[in-house]
Amino acid sequence: MSSVVLITGTSKGIGKSLAEHYLVVGWTVIGCSRSTASIEHSSYTHYSLDATDEAAVVRMVRQIARGHGRIDALINNAGIAAMNALMTTPATSALRVMNTNFQSTFLCTREVAKVMMRVRSGRIVNFSTVAVPLRLEGEAVYAASKSAVETLTRVSARELGGFNITVNAIGPTPVETDLIKAVPKSKIDALLNRQSISRQGTFADISNVTDFFLDPASAFVTGQVIYLGGVS
Repeated sequence: MSSVVLITGTSKGIGKSLAEHYLVVGWTVIGCSRSTASIEHSSYTHYSLDATDEAAVVRMVRQIARGHGRIDALINNAGIAAMNALMTTPATSALRVMNTNFQSTFLCTREVAKVMMRVRSGRIVNFSTVAVPLRLEGEAVYAASKSAVETLTRVSARELGGFNITVNAIGPTPVETDLIKAVPKSKIDALLNRQSISRQGTFADISNVTDFFLDPASAFVTGQVIYLGGVS
């Protein structure tokens, strides 16, 4: 029986690439996004929902648990960026970023953990960003939302460790996705120059880390955040 992974934000970008990656290696993949499915595969199921909607997340996770009996892994990829100076960031934008990046991660983690606790096993991978350790100007709200995700990662790792559930996070560098399309090249270049390895990340760079976190041999690795590109 193949492993079951739930990945949020699978309509495009990193989430879609991760879904396709785990389908190739033989996993059963459940994805979700606000839009309709962009992947067609016999082992892929898609839920169109807002991952900040508590009732919708509860329904989805319960349906997955009933249909598959378990959820082996959760990858909380769904997120948005807001690259504005602090003084020009509207409160509505700040709330939207916090809800999408933190609330969705919290809700999916809480609900999926309930399923994992019943079988006393599971892997949860959250998404942070190098904007946190680099303290990037113009990304105060985005970095703050991901800092909240990192704290959630570390504390939930302690709370769930007794159930053999690991919780870790990855902090990617810029990857060529819609998330950074509107960012000026000069700003991207300035960020890359602060890395030990001055290039953009790739989908393979990210799946390499998620593979490590999901590997059965990584059962003793939890509460960790891995930043890419040599950022610390």
